[in-house]
Amino acid sequence: MGDTGRPALIADEDRHLIALDLDGTVLHHDGSVDDEVAGAIRALDAAGHEVVIATGRSVDATLPVVEQLRIRPRWVVACNGAVTLHRDPLADRGYRHQYVETFDPSEALRKIRSRLASVRFGVETADGEFLFTENIPGATLPGRRREVAFDQLIGVQATRMVVVSPDHVLEDFLAVLDRIGLTRVSYSIGYTAWLDIAPEGVSKESALEVVRQQLGIDLGQVFAAGDGHNDVQMLRWAGRRGVSVAMGQADADVQAMATRVTGSIEEAGLAAALRDRFPALLG
Repeated sequence: MGDTGRPALIADEDRHLIALDLDGTVLHHDGSVDDEVAGAIRALDAAGHEVVIATGRSVDATLPVVEQLRIRPRWVVACNGAVTLHRDPLADRGYRHQYVETFDPSEALRKIRSRLASVRFGVETADGEFLFTENIPGATLPGRRREVAFDQLIGVQATRMVVVSPDHVLEDFLAVLDRIGLTRVSYSIGYTAWLDIAPEGVSKESALEVVRQQLGIDLGQVFAAGDGHNDVQMLRWAGRRGVSVAMGQADADVQAMATRVTGSIEEAGLAAALRDRFPALLG
């Protein structure tokens, strides 16, 4: 039964860790979820599998989606692995911050600003506030936001740093960043001219591996699905012995990291992949 308060429908040795990206995998661009996808996720959660949301979203942009799905996972990974939440009925919205990884973004801020004077910077703090130099729109960012001068970002302990360049196309933006040679951070591109920088060595993979060990689930019992460049490490990790699924609309280099490719988000591809992996429950 574990700590879910309900009897599991599966034997413990059959329990899987099911890691799911949100945007482009579970969620459409308008924030909606296909009934078929939501139903499959709820059925797997109710059966006793460990569904873990693994997203680049901030905490306060993630938990409403968990509530929308009507699941109560034990673990939630946010901020591309920098924040891992554990279910706690006494905590705000039912989750506490179990692991928080931070870094000092000062060096990266200065390097990028010296080459790209027109970019917009944002820093998400350990307590979930977003500090920005100019408005950066995005439903995935924290609700608590404050505009500050560039110098006020220096020395802040951050779970992530966001850089947006409205004056560059993606390829030009990446070329400049390659010349800068960022160190001690890892980064992924969200969409055109958007850079998301995380603490060194932190990713969805690193956070999920800690969760997997906490749950005592074998790597062969891992299923992961995603569509973005910030999912590449997670897909490669899951695919070593388990199953990793790239969405049909994902770029070719993302698809190459997965053990299989399913339909696009518009085709409810996640539901099809879950049915194929768990036919006894969803077939």
